[in-house]
Amino acid sequence: MPNALADSAAAVDPSTDPFFTHEVDNQPPPLRGYNAYECDQPLREAVERERAAWAGDALKQYGAVIGGEMIDLGFAANENKPKLKTFDRYGHRIDEVEFHPAYHRIMSLGMQHGVHSFAWRNPQPGAQVARSALAYLHYQGDSGSSCPLTMTYAAVPALKHAPELARQWLPRITSLEYDPRVLPAAQKRGCTIGMGMTEKQGGSDVRANTTRAIKTGDGYRIVGHKWFFSAPMCDAWLVLAQTGAGVSCFLMPKILPDGTRNAIRIQRLKDKLGDWSNASSEVEFHNAWAEPVGGEGRGVATILEMVALTRLDCMTGSAALMRQALVQAIHHCRNRKAFGRLLVDQPLMKNVLADLALEVEAATALAMRTASAIDAGENSLARILTAAGKYWNCKRAPAMVNEAQECHGGAGYVEESIMPRLYRQAPLNSIWEGSGNVQCLDVLRALGRDGQSREALFAELSKARGADSSFDREVARLKVALDDPGTWEVRSRDLVERMALCLQGALLLRGGDLVVAQAFCSSRLGGEHGLAFGTLPAHTRFDHLIARAWAG
Repeated sequence: MPNALADSAAAVDPSTDPFFTHEVDNQPPPLRGYNAYECDQPLREAVERERAAWAGDALKQYGAVIGGEMIDLGFAANENKPKLKTFDRYGHRIDEVEFHPAYHRIMSLGMQHGVHSFAWRNPQPGAQVARSALAYLHYQGDSGSSCPLTMTYAAVPALKHAPELARQWLPRITSLEYDPRVLPAAQKRGCTIGMGMTEKQGGSDVRANTTRAIKTGDGYRIVGHKWFFSAPMCDAWLVLAQTGAGVSCFLMPKILPDGTRNAIRIQRLKDKLGDWSNASSEVEFHNAWAEPVGGEGRGVATILEMVALTRLDCMTGSAALMRQALVQAIHHCRNRKAFGRLLVDQPLMKNVLADLALEVEAATALAMRTASAIDAGENSLARILTAAGKYWNCKRAPAMVNEAQECHGGAGYVEESIMPRLYRQAPLNSIWEGSGNVQCLDVLRALGRDGQSREALFAELSKARGADSSFDREVARLKVALDDPGTWEVRSRDLVERMALCLQGALLLRGGDLVVAQAFCSSRLGGEHGLAFGTLPAHTRFDHLIARAWAG
């Protein structure tokens, strides 16, 4: 009988059916089946500008994955959070994390396309930029899996401080194969690397760590804990522990060469605001075996080489998160009407979308330029760019994503949309790998250590001198502000914000699109802007900014 009723209902003319309530109309179609690279003109131009155009085919291939298969995978991996399996059915301690198949597929796609290794496998000018662009694309599909991919990528410079370990591990962690099997590293087709630095009592102050390393005949034994241990599914971790010489760095494998489990005890998985597809944990080390990386007492300096690259991915990831939010907002507004016309044609909505597009392009340009400076060995400049860029890009993401979410109305607050996931994710990168204050103090340390970082900063800004009066005035004010080092620390957020804005302005002025550059400089540097998005001056060419941002 129910089937007969259903069949008869399907045949009824809605106009004559007294129980017909409404037609579903004026709803945007799902955004899928697009190429996230080819539709991103600002990214393509930045990649070319920073000497990585040769990687275009690889980026196009992954762009198709991100706008295709990765969409559904991202939803599935975040709807099915990792689960801690402390014991097996027989009571044996296993300390494993169980993931949904979608997560494993995401990791496989990421490694297959070199998100973790492209720069190391293609050592040529622009390689770091190309890898950052791959990471930028990946982050738009799923942010959580970027954690192990980023750490695996960033571990390479640190591991090179231990040549024998590097000889063994670099081929494993630059492999294009994802191998989630729990085996000794030597038996796997590919490996991932995580990190364990912070502890309960110190947080970012890792010199306050109490975890200790005891030297033995076959390496070191580690006793202690980590408050944030990312990510517990990896094959090995770079960890910090105290020796007689001070904080030192070690490589700690999950499975020992003889096939037994290392004495790493997962206490719990973090119940996080966002980043749901990824597992973060608290652990204890019960005499866990590890090998030294770098000299005793050099742990902070050694692991900071890893941290420099994870910070690059923080700023890149925040730019990518904003990019995905922007794309979703423009797509929605191009396909939904209100008050007789499409949202994208409403003057005030144009202002909002154009302003968001401006923010994303500036963030993307700064991230790619930072990767380029690292690639070219511009160390003094790279240190400023990395810290200032991480501070500013990551700070802008929560407000920007929220504004993009608002473009959807109530639909943007419902979990069936990607927007709540983006909003939960948005604050993370400003906290991970050093909060905003830590980044600002790093900038000050770089400026105060010698004159090279300051010289590199203003040399970079001078490349755009004379292109815009608002830009020139702001650079001049920045120079004056930096002439008073006695007040640097208390004013460091203001100083770093102004540095970041000047750097973004310089990059856009040199980027070739004068509409974008002038809109940025007049609004961000010239004072023609309010405190909220959507407050660009009326003379702004809104349609140009929106069309440039999203060609989908």
